[in-house]
Amino acid sequence: MTSASVKHNPYRSANYVISAHTLKQLPPDSGFEVAFAGRSNAGKSSAINALTDQKSLARTSKTPGRTQQIVIFDIDEVRRIADLPGYGYAKVPEQLRAHWRQVMQQYFNQRRSLRGVVLVMDIRHPLRTFDEQMLEWCSLSDVQCHVILTKADKLKRGPAQATLLQVRKQIPPGATAQTFSSKSREGLAELIARLDQWYELTPTDKINEEKKGTIK
Repeated sequence: MTSASVKHNPYRSANYVISAHTLKQLPPDSGFEVAFAGRSNAGKSSAINALTDQKSLARTSKTPGRTQQIVIFDIDEVRRIADLPGYGYAKVPEQLRAHWRQVMQQYFNQRRSLRGVVLVMDIRHPLRTFDEQMLEWCSLSDVQCHVILTKADKLKRGPAQATLLQVRKQIPPGATAQTFSSKSREGLAELIARLDQWYELTPTDKINEEKKGTIK
């Protein structure tokens, strides 16, 4: 599925707001916030860029773990995307790693506007230690989690579907999962549908987006 074939996409309007090193630097805790989390080099930035139909909104890098802050993108006046640090096994000082563990625990426990987490996993290497930690935090904080298995274009359909079924069996009850490819846009419509639910986008909102020319 190509980007052009996705008619409803309110996330094209996303724009950068701030990079926060602590929770106090984040925007006011109101409205609707969805976080994107992923182990280093899982394709999180590419997924955000594919979702927003922008080539470099979220910076991609060949050096894993360069995102050292919570990066906020506004969708509209009350809806935001939070791009969480993607360390995992990235080569960062232990002191910085410990700092972000603490910040992430506080974020999951205290952020009232957090409506869901999109957990990005490389379909060839799913459910690593970082992924399991994120799933645990979501469960303990009663935050909904949707797993996207990125780079699905690198596997044939059979192995990709087998991996998807296996991941669905292993993730906690209530969590959901799908295949995704930033390159081919496979799964983009499904991801948008999930986000629409979390952001509580109504049919009226969608009509207004069309009038504004957001929907292409």
